[in-house]
Amino acid sequence: MLDIIVNVLSNPAIILGIIALVGLVALRKTTSDVIKGTLKTIFGFIILQQGSNIIVSALVPFSTMFTEAFGLTGIVAEDNALVAAVQTLLGKETALILVFSFLINLLIARVTKWKYIFLTGHMMFSFAGTMAIVFNQMGLSSTMTIVLGSIIQGVSMVLFPALSQPFVRKITGKDDIAFGFWGSSWISLSGWVGGLAGNKEKSSEDVKVPKTLDFLKDMSVLMGIVMIVIYLVTALFVDKNVLAEISGGQDIIQFSIMNALTFVAGILVLLQGVRMFLGEIVPAFKGIGEKIVPGAKPALDVPIFFAFAPIAVTLGFLSALVGSLLVTFISTMLPVVVLPSVIGLFFMGGAAGVFGNASGGRRGAIISGFFLGVSWTLLVALAYPLVDMNAYGVEGLWFASPDAIIVVVIIRLIGLLFGIGI
Repeated sequence: MLDIIVNVLSNPAIILGIIALVGLVALRKTTSDVIKGTLKTIFGFIILQQGSNIIVSALVPFSTMFTEAFGLTGIVAEDNALVAAVQTLLGKETALILVFSFLINLLIARVTKWKYIFLTGHMMFSFAGTMAIVFNQMGLSSTMTIVLGSIIQGVSMVLFPALSQPFVRKITGKDDIAFGFWGSSWISLSGWVGGLAGNKEKSSEDVKVPKTLDFLKDMSVLMGIVMIVIYLVTALFVDKNVLAEISGGQDIIQFSIMNALTFVAGILVLLQGVRMFLGEIVPAFKGIGEKIVPGAKPALDVPIFFAFAPIAVTLGFLSALVGSLLVTFISTMLPVVVLPSVIGLFFMGGAAGVFGNASGGRRGAIISGFFLGVSWTLLVALAYPLVDMNAYGVEGLWFASPDAIIVVVIIRLIGLLFGIGI
């Protein structure tokens, strides 16, 4: 039974389908509307997921090329792979923390003014695993690990969406969705920093160009050209034998162009999924709000914001990549060298661009992305000594989510204060 519950909670498409079903039934919609709304919610989220998968598949070879081009060695910030690697040891704790934290989230949303219900399944899993790892390393019993981990995660599932909600309202112009991602506070902070030096009247989406260059106003065309240049330039610095291995023997120019364009195609698929998904889940969620948790808001994954400023996504990602590279090249002076996590930089940097654009226009999008790239990479490098993943036989990976890392730092400082887990 526990495995079934965990599998459901770890699959956001199923969670959201169930929520849409319950919400539509609570609204007393017709059977036809309930079936259509439920399935279209699932379809929209699956399309979103497939767009993300396409993006990841196109970024993986680029990440490999980049690492090879500059001869970098160190750690990569990647939560889910890291947490999955310790499940043979901490699987029970991770599962129970995930289940109990969700129940605590629902209870808090029901009885307090924090009406946020965290619905990003893979984020719930990674945070639960993070809590299990940290308390295990501090020497706490399995029971205490589950109790403390569940409480901390349950509170975090409403606290972090609440902190980012003012920015969410500014971007969407509404208050019916929230940010359910363990980087929301850092992205919001980056957006605020971008707003300090930017001008929100000059939006990234209103760039004026000569008529001969009018095609650059199309987000997909602009992003396609930029990514082709990035892939090709990176390929110039990679050994030919390594390139042949990465490309599977394909012509490297063709390989780079097709991966760059596949990346953009993934963005377009993702945006279509976001539109379809939000068009169904938001009205259905009103049923939850009216009947079960009055005023409830669904806290959703980071891609939901990309459709509000697609060009800002590009600006934020590229400037975040530059910022992260800067820290990578100086991180020999830090506890560990943090390699650019291109996938994390795209999703968080892209969101930082959207948040920065809302508060500071296109200049704000660039500054926000750069700030996120620098500060996030520094956060990972400086917090690295707090949790020894080598103790579990996991090498080359460390935690990625800024919000989770902040919680880990607080836990370890409290433990130090009371002499626990030193």
